[in-house]
Amino acid sequence: MTDSAPASNCSTRIAGGGTYCKWVAFLLWTFCAALIQADPAAAGSEIVNFNRDIRPLLSDRCFLCHGPDRTSKAAKKSKLRLDIRELAVGKDGAIVPGDAEASELIYRITTDDLDDRMPPENSHKAVLLAEEIELIRRWINQGAEYQAHWAFIPPHRPEIPAVKATGGVRNPIDAFVIARLEGQGMSPAVEADRRTLIRRATLDLTGLPPTPGDVESFVNDPADPDVAFGKVIDRLLASKQYAEHFTRFWLDAARYADTSGYQYDRERTQWVWRDWVLNAFDTNMPFDRFTIEQTAGDLLPDATDQTRLATGFHRNHPVTTEGG
Repeated sequence: MTDSAPASNCSTRIAGGGTYCKWVAFLLWTFCAALIQADPAAAGSEIVNFNRDIRPLLSDRCFLCHGPDRTSKAAKKSKLRLDIRELAVGKDGAIVPGDAEASELIYRITTDDLDDRMPPENSHKAVLLAEEIELIRRWINQGAEYQAHWAFIPPHRPEIPAVKATGGVRNPIDAFVIARLEGQGMSPAVEADRRTLIRRATLDLTGLPPTPGDVESFVNDPADPDVAFGKVIDRLLASKQYAEHFTRFWLDAARYADTSGYQYDRERTQWVWRDWVLNAFDTNMPFDRFTIEQTAGDLLPDATDQTRLATGFHRNHPVTTEGG
């Protein structure tokens, strides 16, 4: 998928040039930066990142009763919401920004009193680990700032971190990875040989192992290692197998199925929409167009049979065939 975001200038070792490669490299760069920012030790900073460090903890341990989907009887009785800052720090809240020890949340997740401790035993949620509690404590002391969902935060090109092992940095993404390793007191693994490298890349990008011919071609390529590997990546990203492999993630998110579900689970003809999605990936359709055509392709002023077909997205849900 393409987008209006600027393409990465990563070397051919990662990107190899081309529209696919540049967009993938940009996403990797942004993702690696997020990992560094999420790990204070790795980033050399004490700032705790809500989306990466805190939201997953609250979602896993607390949102069952104190989140958006409060379905149990105990949850419905509780006024506390931890997914919305205004409610988490309000008069019925459990967080005092800037003062962790005065916050009911800290008491609840640290107390030895089983009647007060959260999450409660009957929730079947694991008790928070000491390092997780410390993260929450530091976050509260830093002001308990929340963040919007990541999808609503515009991506930006981060500063490239400085690292000690400069010899291992061939492109900006390497710098982020090595910074994270150094923050954890670790060092990079030895560089993989060509047979291992092409196997990893092919499995990652297509879900299939490389053919013997592809392996031998890469192993015997006399070109500079970065250039040779760049050619492998370009070939894989341009392959039908790449589109098929990564289309699966959208099909899963859209709940695609070849049957209708429920008690009869009868067959239905949805493979034509599946093929539309595959072709969209294969032709690198811009993501905004990809979503617009699926949600309202029949209402577009320039609607075609293909844009109307795209709205098969709405037909992926289970369908009952019983009378009445």
